[in-house]
Amino acid sequence: MKHLPNTDSISELAEFWQAHDLTDFDDELEEVTAPVFQQADRFQVRLSTRDARALRSKARQAQLSEGELLSQWAHERLGER
Repeated sequence: MKHLPNTDSISELAEFWQAHDLTDFDDELEEVTAPVFQQADRFQVRLSTRDARALRSKARQAQLSEGELLSQWAHERLGER
């Protein structure tokens, strides 16, 4: 019996759905009424050249984008995590 993949990888999901049909999984599907994707607010932040370089360096070390790192810092600072 086939099962739906349990992954968030876009490439793995694309490969799976290239080889399968949604109707093969009727028994595993469930209706979702809550929002699946919620858009986050966006902010523009002005940084000095020095701070921008430091941010890029720290983000690279953490293997995150600059935006992801800033978001992580905001969550930590605001106590939302």
